[in-house]
Amino acid sequence: MFEVAVLSLFITMVLVLFRLIAGPTLYDRVLAVNTFGTCTVLFIGASGFLFERPEFLDIALIYALINFVGTLAILKFFRYRALGDQPNIKDNRENAQ
Repeated sequence: MFEVAVLSLFITMVLVLFRLIAGPTLYDRVLAVNTFGTCTVLFIGASGFLFERPEFLDIALIYALINFVGTLAILKFFRYRALGDQPNIKDNRENAQ
């Protein structure tokens, strides 16, 4: 049964890669990357259970956190065109006078 789950997750990941390549908009591609990351977490967890390797669940949890933070960083970058705090140029000019 878990073999079928792992195989179906792998097929889903391949289909999501096609959406990533063919996505007409940027947000379709970001959603495809996030979906691919979620499928990867499920794939790692199911593979760990299938091969009786419980340490795979730790790897899956770490990957899920990285996927979440990475998705937020990508969305922030495309909204503000910067990842870090950038001072406002107008505020710096007012403070200098």
